[in-house]
Amino acid sequence: MGHGEMSTRSTAMEGDCFSCIKYLMFVFNFFLFLGGCFLLGVGSWVLVDPRGMREIMAANTLLFSGIYALLAMGGLLFLLGFLGCCGALRENKCLLLSFFVLILFIFLAELAAAILAFVFREHLTREHFTKQLKRHYQGYNTSDVLTSSWNAIMTTFDCCGVNSPDDFEDSLFRHINPGDMVPEACCQRNSKPGDVAYISKEECLMGSMLFRNNKGCYSAGVDYFEMYIYLAGALAIVVLTIELFAMVFAMCLFRGIP
Repeated sequence: MGHGEMSTRSTAMEGDCFSCIKYLMFVFNFFLFLGGCFLLGVGSWVLVDPRGMREIMAANTLLFSGIYALLAMGGLLFLLGFLGCCGALRENKCLLLSFFVLILFIFLAELAAAILAFVFREHLTREHFTKQLKRHYQGYNTSDVLTSSWNAIMTTFDCCGVNSPDDFEDSLFRHINPGDMVPEACCQRNSKPGDVAYISKEECLMGSMLFRNNKGCYSAGVDYFEMYIYLAGALAIVVLTIELFAMVFAMCLFRGIP
């Protein structure tokens, strides 16, 4: 009789443990679902072009490609979170195993992306952007993607050059426009709402510090995006942790289903 009671209690405890894992699996996959929604939202937000963000990304092909990778990853997490929730509630072994394999693939892909971001970090340095600006920026050629991107950046952030207006010395821009010290996009504009006229375009193009923006765009961009960079890093750690736990619970649930 005692042995039967212990067996019954053991079975009940196993059932409770299985139910706990099942609902934890559901919760973690729900967070994966939300994480996918967030990544899709961020990628869409960038493509909608807030404050010239699309042009900023277009100035560097590696960054621009990263936006589409972000959208693809968000879509996968959205789908996997949905499938994981269904697999946990329906207790479907085939669905759980497929979920585990797919999320393992995504987990490894994210680690590879982090490693590649570290390896190619030199493409985000001041020196790299300065070299690109000096070699390729033309000033007034709106058909050139890099030129129009830099014009949008300098106009949006009220900045000039990567480090300062001195970046245009010995540049392609000065070779094409020998009479201008800085491009038109560097000139200060009236601060009145709806008024986009220059304060003194002629003085600005002649190099007057009083009528041009003197802050470099690299510092302006770092100041603006610093909070978002830390937020993105924290989010990446959270998503990787959730994925790891989701894989563990998926396998535990898989083994617990008869």
